[in-house]
Amino acid sequence: MAADFWASSHHKRWIVDRATVRRARAVDLLYVDDPVYLEYFAIYFANVITKLGKKLGLRQRVIATATVFFRRFYLKNAYCETDPFLVIAACCYVAAKAEESPIHIKTVISEARSLFSQEMYGVKNFPSDNSKLAEMEFYLVDDLECDLTVFHPYRTLLTLCKKESELDPSATPAEEGEAGEVGSSGFSGLSGAGNLGVGIGADDGPRYWGTGEGKLELSTGALQTAWFIINDTYRSDICLLYPPHLIAISAIYLTFILHNPTRSTITPLLSSSSSSSPLSSSTTPTQSTDEPQKPRRSSRNTSQAHSSSTPSQQSGEKKTQDPITFLSELSVSLPLISTISQEIISLYTLWDRYKEDAHPEAKTSAAHASHTYTTTSIIITPSFLSGLLATMRELRVADVTRGPGVAVNKMLERTQAAG
Repeated sequence: MAADFWASSHHKRWIVDRATVRRARAVDLLYVDDPVYLEYFAIYFANVITKLGKKLGLRQRVIATATVFFRRFYLKNAYCETDPFLVIAACCYVAAKAEESPIHIKTVISEARSLFSQEMYGVKNFPSDNSKLAEMEFYLVDDLECDLTVFHPYRTLLTLCKKESELDPSATPAEEGEAGEVGSSGFSGLSGAGNLGVGIGADDGPRYWGTGEGKLELSTGALQTAWFIINDTYRSDICLLYPPHLIAISAIYLTFILHNPTRSTITPLLSSSSSSSPLSSSTTPTQSTDEPQKPRRSSRNTSQAHSSSTPSQQSGEKKTQDPITFLSELSVSLPLISTISQEIISLYTLWDRYKEDAHPEAKTSAAHASHTYTTTSIIITPSFLSGLLATMRELRVADVTRGPGVAVNKMLERTQAAG
């Protein structure tokens, strides 16, 4: 099951729709004025998980798994009814075990207390007892239904793409580490990392990935951009809504747009395609005989096949790749890829207004965190969200303690029951 995404619990139980996500946030919506605050909480908590993961020395894959565990847990729970910081520590602890990079429980508690006690988070009573985190671990695994196998877009990215330069065949995955991670030596190990597979059965590859020959060759900078885009998707619910291979393809697509050197290589291909179409062609017959038109992308493979016996081909000249054709030959829904890409862009738009606390004047006190500001009037900071979270939890405790209203007499009770 761990080798086949389509037979895994990830595909069968943990790819949900937006209605499920909205129902999960129904209780939290009662204690915020603007629903967009909950989207900022997604960025806020993902950043906290990343910071704790780095303090614990976890690989990027482990941090991503911890983030997915956190998202899955809060499909069944509310922020205002739990302690998200204790859940974050438990997610990192369980993810390290699930990804075979275990860390001692005392180390997790020590680093978590050090991080969460910072002023921007304001957690003053994080438990120092190992039993509290161990107990939270059982609650977490129970809500995860013991589904600890998580597939990530990184596999698909490294399977579909490789560096432009020739890869070293003598390198081994063990020597290279995990490509693209913070602290690793770039993307020198893509050949070994690609052997991780794409999360599908070996016999199903041509069915899902089309008939495109070879991997898409990208520069190191372009691969890093795609990797970082995938990292950014964990700041939203995209990992719950879409399969990982579609997220990876969307990251590749956005790389063609956001990475300037790569975009400059694709622009001529687009212009040549538009100029060769019948509607956009304005050349006269005399001009067309003097200067032959460039072939369209759809006819390049055919023309290259006919010219395979030319001296340049026989001398080992490398065939020029067309990234647009490469994407079009993948057996995936391109409208769905466009939808995912648009959601990632929307995430960046939201993220532009989220700022880490760099100056004292940027902070918003917890006293004003509830029902005072709107998302269009302030810059959202961790301090503001920490105060808002504390207020939400206090209001929820007050509502639970107070309980539902009780009728004074039988007549009022019947009136309430009648509606």
